[in-house]
Amino acid sequence: MTTDSKRPRPPLGIRNGLNPTRARVPVEHASISAFDFVWHLKNTQRRIHPDDTADALIAAFEAGEVRAGLWPHDTALTPNSRLPAGTDVWFYRMPAEELQVPYTCEILHEDDRLLVVNKPPYLATMPRGKHITQTATVQLRRSTGNDELAPAHRLDRLTSGVLVFTKRREVRGAYQDLFAKRRAYKTYEAIADFDQDLQPGIVWRSRMEKTAGEIQGRIVPGEPNAITKLSNLKLVDAHRQRRLSKIFGPLPPQGIYELKPATGRTHQLRLHMWAAGLPILGDPAYPYILPEEEEDFRIPMCLNASELRFVDPIDGKLRVFSCVPRW
Repeated sequence: MTTDSKRPRPPLGIRNGLNPTRARVPVEHASISAFDFVWHLKNTQRRIHPDDTADALIAAFEAGEVRAGLWPHDTALTPNSRLPAGTDVWFYRMPAEELQVPYTCEILHEDDRLLVVNKPPYLATMPRGKHITQTATVQLRRSTGNDELAPAHRLDRLTSGVLVFTKRREVRGAYQDLFAKRRAYKTYEAIADFDQDLQPGIVWRSRMEKTAGEIQGRIVPGEPNAITKLSNLKLVDAHRQRRLSKIFGPLPPQGIYELKPATGRTHQLRLHMWAAGLPILGDPAYPYILPEEEEDFRIPMCLNASELRFVDPIDGKLRVFSCVPRW
């Protein structure tokens, strides 16, 4: 029986909160040199760090930081190593500089298995695309010193609220499986113009599609794959209305929409609110797309994952975590 200490794993460790990159050699690049393969990947990134040079790559080879295969059967590559198709090559990227998000994750709960935080808006859950270091995963790995921290699920970059991380590799799968099988129940709070005619209890059922690389998703004809229940609706109180008006300028009366998604499509809650004629306050994609370079960290999208509950897959206890939005 394979023990965890001998189980195959990446041949390079996490560095400064970031996982190493794995790239598989495609058939059309069979027999390419290791240097040419990795340099092509680095040099064709959309955003490149000025220090991520050919000399830096040579130094990585010399340090044994470009490797093929999984530990414990991995091998160090040289710049001239010829790579068969299908070879998994591991190396470190040097992330390009990013605009610093002026918020940190607030810890809501911690035990020997889980770290639960209130994720702020503008901080992505995990490294992806052009958001690498400005992510909750990297921020928390660096602040806690725990490189095994991994999110059990994800929140959109602009959505704030309850986010669960596992602290140890051996429990990660149980919690990620829980979320993948939708055995965790989420409640969100959204702010939008108050609609007194909208009745709590209504269920929105739609078919949604979102094309990779496009900012907006869309609702299309067909079998529903996105289901959201409006479980409660109330008018924002006077104090909160004033606070929101200081951020967004003069506003009509705002409502707090309690949303319970039964599915997890990308932008599901944002699309359902928009389709109801109630775009979420501060949403930069619905109904109009605000270019990311025009983002203002002082202006949040008012969508918060306010409560999360599930039966713990390890000890069978009911877990309930909640937070209040920062806006």
